[in-house]
Amino acid sequence: AFFQGKTATGDWLRGFPTSITVDAKLMQRGGERYAIYCAPCHGALGDGNGITKAYGMGATPTYHDDRLRSQAEGELYNTITNGKATMLPYADKLEPADRWAVVAYVRALQRSRAGTLADVPAAHKAELGIK
Repeated sequence: AFFQGKTATGDWLRGFPTSITVDAKLMQRGGERYAIYCAPCHGALGDGNGITKAYGMGATPTYHDDRLRSQAEGELYNTITNGKATMLPYADKLEPADRWAVVAYVRALQRSRAGTLADVPAAHKAELGIK
């Protein structure tokens, strides 16, 4: 699962390999790698509006599309590893742990777009002026 994004039965892994702990350190690393390798095309917000669009590269998908939100984490990992359509592979630039960190960061970007006030923990609502 860690190296291929698939379960023992060959299905795409949903969630993360057991060796990966999704925590603040992983998210920070994922954000750093994302900013370097992904944001130029996919945009800082994951909306497909990176700088490459200004130079004529079109059709970069948004991560906020239902198809990508529902895609298994293992399949996202596979796309980073092997590329897809016009996206080149990044296996030679990102080691497996960093690819998983990017997947976690992409999930956070997706969650941030779909979040509601009900998702804010009670302990933090006061900071936002929510009762």
